[in-house]
Amino acid sequence: MKPYSISYTLLALSAGAAFAGPADPVIPIQTSPDAFSWVTPTVDISARYEFRDVDGQDVSHALTTRERLGLKFGEFHGFSAFVEGEFTQAIVDDFDGGPGNDVSPNVANNAVIADPETNEVNRAWIQYKGFDTTLKVGRQRIKLDGDQFIGNVGWRQNEQTFDAVRITNKSIEDLTLDYTYSDRAQRIFGSDARGGLQEWEGDFHFFNANYKGIDNWDLTAYAYLVDMDLGPARANGDTYGVIAKTKVGDVSLYAEFAQQLTNSGTQDGVDDAGYLHLKATTKFGSHTVGVGYEYLDKDLYTPFSTVHAYNGFADVFIGQRLGLAGNNGIADAYIFHNTKLPGGIVWKNWFHMIGDNDSSFDFGYEFDSVLVKKFGNGFTGLAKFYHFESDSPLYQTTTGFTVGLGYKF
Repeated sequence: MKPYSISYTLLALSAGAAFAGPADPVIPIQTSPDAFSWVTPTVDISARYEFRDVDGQDVSHALTTRERLGLKFGEFHGFSAFVEGEFTQAIVDDFDGGPGNDVSPNVANNAVIADPETNEVNRAWIQYKGFDTTLKVGRQRIKLDGDQFIGNVGWRQNEQTFDAVRITNKSIEDLTLDYTYSDRAQRIFGSDARGGLQEWEGDFHFFNANYKGIDNWDLTAYAYLVDMDLGPARANGDTYGVIAKTKVGDVSLYAEFAQQLTNSGTQDGVDDAGYLHLKATTKFGSHTVGVGYEYLDKDLYTPFSTVHAYNGFADVFIGQRLGLAGNNGIADAYIFHNTKLPGGIVWKNWFHMIGDNDSSFDFGYEFDSVLVKKFGNGFTGLAKFYHFESDSPLYQTTTGFTVGLGYKF
């Protein structure tokens, strides 16, 4: 499929759905006050200030606002459609919105805060639901499992979406089959970015199967096949993995293993690589505590992942995971703690010890802390702090914090 073919097809379909309306005469057109009740507006607004200090760079300050405004049409005989624009503004613009390129702001030598200004179509799709199957065509948000391989980079103001055809089937009890073909990933750097900073193009196949039919087990198998025409060639590869979740007494256990194989589009010098993630979680009253270990072998890349959710919020290792830089291996041993404070505030903390794939943990350590408060009526407040400390010549000590307020309906 040619680049943009999916997105162009979808935009035409969505526009048709928006302006044509349903043809069924049973639905009143003008005689009822509910004539247009099948059109639902959506609003997702975020305002936040972010501070970031990286050794060897100028301190960055970013005060940004972002609006996602959408319309959902349907459902009508199983069909529905959705179109959404995404708009980001930099009120305080003392930061680098992206590495080089034409993004705005782009302040030289400042630390990167990847929230550049943009005006773009974020999502635009048409969908059919029926016969235990959902078919969605167009620009869409895709999140698989914990976003460790396929995600939407939801932390940033401008999210990652895919021009794709996605089919989900639940015909077999307890089994969910999910297949996506995508020819374009719209990245987080906005409408003014160029080339691979704006989009990654190629042929991407995402297979995912989840089975919950065995008592006390949640099992997933996946295959993510990546062949980029525009994007980091080192990140091309075919990843096959399994996930098992279960509970032993009061302890929830998570285990994931994957093998990434090179394919015809992989850059020379990149080898096959393994992935491992183990985690145990338990609760004590209002407290949740856990321990985990994530291991990326040398040359293991996750170009479509929500990397911010892994290896610490300072995003020190983001280039290695995405394939923007070479990955010499990452071993991350971490502990975490969540609880509720008075006033309905959720408090979450993580501590990471990170090293190379020999598990020497000499890259550094990181502490992260997040406070979240839902105020009702669609408002959510957030405060986030991170500090990565390193004596390694490969990485820079990084400190930052964010305060923000969001609104959705």
